[in-house]
Amino acid sequence: MKSFGSVQALRGADFVLAPGEVHALLGENGAGKSSLLHVAYGMFPSDQGEVRVDGARVLLHSPADARALHIGMVHQHFTSIAALTVAENIALSAGSHAARQGAFRRVSGGALAPKLRAEELSVALRQRLELLKALAIGPRILLLDEPSAALAPSEIEALLAEVKQFAREGGSVVLVTHKLSEVFAAADRVTVLRQGVTVLHGAAVSSQSAATLAGAMLGASGRGAAAPPRTRSTGGHEVARIDDIVIRSGELIGVAAVEGNGQREMLRGVVGVERPSHFNIRVAPGAIGFIPEDRTTEGLIPELSIIENLLLGRENDVLWSRGGRIDWAAAKRHAIRIIQEFEIQASGPDAPVRTLSGGNQQKLVLARALQARPSILVAENPTRGLDLRATAELHRRLQEAAARGVAVLLYSADLDEVIELGERVLVVYRGRVSEAPVRADRQIVGRLMLGLGT
Repeated sequence: MKSFGSVQALRGADFVLAPGEVHALLGENGAGKSSLLHVAYGMFPSDQGEVRVDGARVLLHSPADARALHIGMVHQHFTSIAALTVAENIALSAGSHAARQGAFRRVSGGALAPKLRAEELSVALRQRLELLKALAIGPRILLLDEPSAALAPSEIEALLAEVKQFAREGGSVVLVTHKLSEVFAAADRVTVLRQGVTVLHGAAVSSQSAATLAGAMLGASGRGAAAPPRTRSTGGHEVARIDDIVIRSGELIGVAAVEGNGQREMLRGVVGVERPSHFNIRVAPGAIGFIPEDRTTEGLIPELSIIENLLLGRENDVLWSRGGRIDWAAAKRHAIRIIQEFEIQASGPDAPVRTLSGGNQQKLVLARALQARPSILVAENPTRGLDLRATAELHRRLQEAAARGVAVLLYSADLDEVIELGERVLVVYRGRVSEAPVRADRQIVGRLMLGLGT
């Protein structure tokens, strides 16, 4: 059992990991998956219960205790120090030269050069660095908390191959994921948590289907909030122009690209946080909402409260600003309304954001972006790390924003998500943007992403 204030994260979670297996751990956001891994990694003690390794009870007071038992972990949120190089970050995890060199031989690619600083890496490469750090200690057990959330399909395939090879060599893996395809591709057994309780105990993956696993995660009455079917907007007035492509109010536009082709530069050029070198971007006056790709380093300050995070960048809003000072009582009332409206699971508006699950953190980022009543909303991989229900809810919110006249630009590494939601689909390839044909299918958009034409 484990509680954070009035929020009970774990209240009956049993989990058994066998040698040489990949064991998937599933559940909705807030089900207790990360909390369970954090207990097993010594990040905080359980209130009740025990952890056993090789049958012996162990006391884990810190991650150092876990690493001493050869337990490595890839966290849902990046732990690398941005100003340090790849090599320096690895040295912090494992000091031995042999361990560092073994890690590089195992998973590093040409793009992950030892002298690159972590802040220079794309989100996908930072995720790869997290795995490399975990492998550097020479683990017998790997705890992987959403390791593929920031990866493209080809990178996910390579990651899963690495995970299965680790298990074949005698290691044991706990794989937390929201992607059922990864469970069937890599896992031997599966356990499901719901509201902090184990509801499916180590079942063979071969005995399950997508429907049975979804049912276990969501419960008998659990269905995600269904997004309305996609319809093509007639388009409103022009709010932005990217090269020769016009973006109009009320449109939900999908952006498709292979990592590193310039989509980040383009989207952040629209937001105004970067100066694009490859795109000619003009944006009409008006507020712009932004959901950045990494919510914990760019979207939120985890140590601050929900109230404080909602106020970031909006300190002078008339809702809570009084003569240049913040009316904290008014700000708290606003935060309570946001928590209720967006169904954010938290102990209260004063709760530190770090105590929220990833899905609830993302709801907070979305709520803050929308509360400014933007004319344009830019979303980078907004469903990364979200479960089925939270993903459907976020899709619904984006579509509702477009229906209210907001121009929504949605980039996702999940091409199916882009095609499903986008009334129009823009493709970025080698620093140039083009528009896919109306109702283009996955194959056509995929060819454009690779520069092969239609």
